[in-house]
Amino acid sequence: MRVIPLELARQLREAGLVWKPEPGDRFVVPDRDLDEVFVLSHMTIEVHRLPKGTVIGFNGTTEWALDDVDQDEALWLPREDQLRELLGAAVHRLERAAAGWVVHTTVGEFAAPGAEEAYGRALLGLLTV
Repeated sequence: MRVIPLELARQLREAGLVWKPEPGDRFVVPDRDLDEVFVLSHMTIEVHRLPKGTVIGFNGTTEWALDDVDQDEALWLPREDQLRELLGAAVHRLERAAAGWVVHTTVGEFAAPGAEEAYGRALLGLLTV
């Protein structure tokens, strides 16, 4: 599973990207010494919207040390399709390049080794214009 780098995910969050957790979303819990990418599902890792805020619940999984974490403790790792959707009409095209991929947008060109990261960099560029 290809994911965007954690530093890029942090930068996107700091730039104002808002995560509304849905099944299929990937995330990490960076400050708990967990080197694992988790995926929200209806069975093992679910979103619970509570009066105190949104929490991510771990239901009887191998992640036994976690009952739940507040959403803001988790760091979203948007998928390529989610990044494309967030970019919307700002994307002109994605091209293969010698060193990976280049996304051409209304605010410039963004290159990276993987398409996910190139889209992520393009979104960061759009959010910080």
